[in-house]
Amino acid sequence: MEPRARAGKNVGKMNFNHNELAQLLYGHGDLKTPLPETVRVLDELITDFIQGVGFEATRAAHHAGRQKVKFEDFEFAMRRNPRFMGKIQEVFEKKKEIEAARKNFNIEDQLMKDADKEEKEKEKKGGDKGDKGGKEGGDKGVRDKAGGDKEKGPGSSVSGSMGTKRKRQQQGDMLEDEELDELDDDLEAEADIGTAAKRR
Repeated sequence: MEPRARAGKNVGKMNFNHNELAQLLYGHGDLKTPLPETVRVLDELITDFIQGVGFEATRAAHHAGRQKVKFEDFEFAMRRNPRFMGKIQEVFEKKKEIEAARKNFNIEDQLMKDADKEEKEKEKKGGDKGDKGGKEGGDKGVRDKAGGDKEKGPGSSVSGSMGTKRKRQQQGDMLEDEELDELDDDLEAEADIGTAAKRR
């Protein structure tokens, strides 16, 4: 990285918060209230480092024919320092994990909404048929609606097929856990028998 002078507008100004830099210094063994000159020097060092890395990454992007800077450009800029490289890779891996978790969460929400919509449509269709079926059918529709309101709950048909799917999945998970526990117990018993036989 090549040394560059600060831009004229940034001379004498701090780019980072004084308290944050003081806490950083304290975390690395300085006093709780470091000298203002120390904080200012640390601010300049951090600013120069970030500018230098950004400059190198931008240079790599331009060399590759891109205007936007990508992760690979930062990897290239840090290729000579394995510590920085490892930290950058760790941060991007965590970012990918967080994005994948959010995506899964959004998919589950969408499935729940779709199931609720289907149930509401089924209820509306059932209510419309009852109204068309004459006086007795109309009375049944009213009774069904009233009964449906009373039966709303976690196990009712209003909660939909998602509730039954969840119950089945939970039951399947419980059975798998029980089978795994039995296998663990069997393995432990065999290990105990094996150690007892070796002692004799």
